[in-house]
Amino acid sequence: MSCMLGGSDKRLSPVLFGQPMKLPSGLSAVIVAILLSLGSGPVRAQLAGHGGPVKTIAVSGDGRSVLSGSFDTSAILWSRESESAQQVLRFHSDAVNAVAFLMDGRMATAGADARIAIWTRGREQPDRILEGHQGPIVSLAVSPDGGSLASASWDHTVRVWSLADGTQQLLEGHTQNVNGVAFTPDGRRLVSVGYDLTLRIWPLPTGSPAVTNLPSPLNAVLVEADGEIETGAADGKVRTLNSAGAATGEVQAGQTPIVALAATADGALLAAAGIGGTIAIIDRKARNVLRTIVGPGLPVWSAAFLPDNETLLTGGADGKVRRWNARTGEPLGSHLLGTPADPLAAYAGDRGAEVFRACVACHTLSEKELPRAGPTLAGLYGRKIASLPGYRFSEPLRKLDIVWTPETVARLFEVGPNAYTPGTKMPEQRIGSADDRKALTDFIARVASR
Repeated sequence: MSCMLGGSDKRLSPVLFGQPMKLPSGLSAVIVAILLSLGSGPVRAQLAGHGGPVKTIAVSGDGRSVLSGSFDTSAILWSRESESAQQVLRFHSDAVNAVAFLMDGRMATAGADARIAIWTRGREQPDRILEGHQGPIVSLAVSPDGGSLASASWDHTVRVWSLADGTQQLLEGHTQNVNGVAFTPDGRRLVSVGYDLTLRIWPLPTGSPAVTNLPSPLNAVLVEADGEIETGAADGKVRTLNSAGAATGEVQAGQTPIVALAATADGALLAAAGIGGTIAIIDRKARNVLRTIVGPGLPVWSAAFLPDNETLLTGGADGKVRRWNARTGEPLGSHLLGTPADPLAAYAGDRGAEVFRACVACHTLSEKELPRAGPTLAGLYGRKIASLPGYRFSEPLRKLDIVWTPETVARLFEVGPNAYTPGTKMPEQRIGSADDRKALTDFIARVASR
């Protein structure tokens, strides 16, 4: 039941003293960056600034900068030296699923809105927008010579973009979502993996791919400096293939789907992150799990190593970027110990709170909480749909004549968002029990009233 009451609604301005601020165009991102950089020491060390799950992380070639993208529709450029936000990049109208540093110092962000934005540091708007995909973009890869950018999309295609002029090459063949893409070290081939159980090696600039069928849907791929290919699969296994696509080994990294892979620059270690909240650290040559890092119990969506070959960054469902010593498995900084506070702990035993629990990834119950991807539910009843200041709502929602009340919220989840709020991007979901719908609406009335 995530993203309740308009999952495509996106926060555009920061919150000050619990109230959304309406800012002149262009000032929002600057002020957000300033507010983030003024946080306390532990907050900076955690790289905590996103209002939703951290879907992607990239580290600059010199290791001095980190770029993260989130379900909250923003990307944040972090300084490792000051452990603070340097810039908040706001352009996408949906989740930022992939980010990359380009060799000329610029950055690329790609989102569920099917667009790629190319950024210069310090500029508030992208230099160029690359459009062509018809579905969410979930992976980016930069060619070894820095001249091309590859993208993988849930529209079942891969595209290779010229960073000089924006022209694109379309690679078709996958029959389901394409989840990962990576260049080979010589830049002459491109590897893609998808939910259709296939790994494809595409010769560039043209040619038919070599196709390898694997036993489980594939969520991630990387190519090592020596040409070896690593894949992360839905069955929790990391599978290794040679440069020709022939399987050479596998490791059971976890019991839940692997959704992100990262490798040290020296090729010694591999990190496999899963939705179960653990990260397996794998000795690549020995093909065994050296240790398993256990986070705060939330899905880990992204991972990247720093150039020191031992510091691992992970992005999780709590909106934080965490740091770990991959060789010891220890978190870096005492602030990483323990688990995050449960926002619904005070309502233990409340059936309405349990029904609402699936909503906390997107919605807060108070304007004083850190903003998430969806609008706050504070003061929901009596508010017209798509009218909360400071959020970008789907255009079809603005045309609807709905005022949120216990009855309209109940109706939303009785018939489903597609029927009740046509045109919304909110995931289709229903609550079949009338008692559960009433428990939810009563809970919102008690807790989220201003």
